[in-house]
Amino acid sequence: MTREFEIAKEVEVEGTPEQVWDAIATGPGIDAWFMGPHTVEPGVGGRMTLDLGFFQESSTITTWEPGKHFAYSTEKGEDGTFHAMEYLIEGRDQGTTVLRFVHSGILGDGWGDEYLDQSSHGWDMYLFTMASYVKYFSGRRATYVFAQAPEQPEGTDNWPKLLAALGVPADFKIGDEVTLEPFGITGVVDYGLAGVFLGVRAADGMYRFHGTRAVGHHVFGDATGQNEKWKAFLDQAFAQA
Repeated sequence: MTREFEIAKEVEVEGTPEQVWDAIATGPGIDAWFMGPHTVEPGVGGRMTLDLGFFQESSTITTWEPGKHFAYSTEKGEDGTFHAMEYLIEGRDQGTTVLRFVHSGILGDGWGDEYLDQSSHGWDMYLFTMASYVKYFSGRRATYVFAQAPEQPEGTDNWPKLLAALGVPADFKIGDEVTLEPFGITGVVDYGLAGVFLGVRAADGMYRFHGTRAVGHHVFGDATGQNEKWKAFLDQAFAQA
């Protein structure tokens, strides 16, 4: 059976409504904190597309009020399933902005509470990354760097192996300065959820580790060959997993 769902979030951003709008409603802005590359055709009825190579998605913009309100929805499947995203922007004093976000729709068979829990955690991380982009990198354009880890035996805990390969202490804390040793990248741990997410903000980008499954980085500057380098790192880190 299909089922309705809704995930609601709110985040305060150190930036103006215009900066937040650029981050959520333009292709380059979205690529700087979410997945990419995205293209956005402005206006109600415009198309919004994501093309990861191995995965493509297309949505239709349903609300377009620059600096205030943005929403879009995927096409309905034969069983009526779809996903809709809505962003409400509210400017506050001293240059801050509150962003309210709702992910809703209808899920098909096989998508239960586990999916909703994972999606909720994922949106926490992505919206935090969006706020960090606006605060530290607003207006800069990023390349989305993505690589997947090899398949690992079900039920094994490979989180310590990932941290060891990166050179990140197992007892890291938010605010710690760390060096991602294989790449010589020094930054600050800005997001962490043991076994689920690790985030490191550096001068040239925001590095995001999705458990031991994949990396999804946002690199500001030359990212030539980065997908291949991170894929090779993951293959080596989990070769004996």
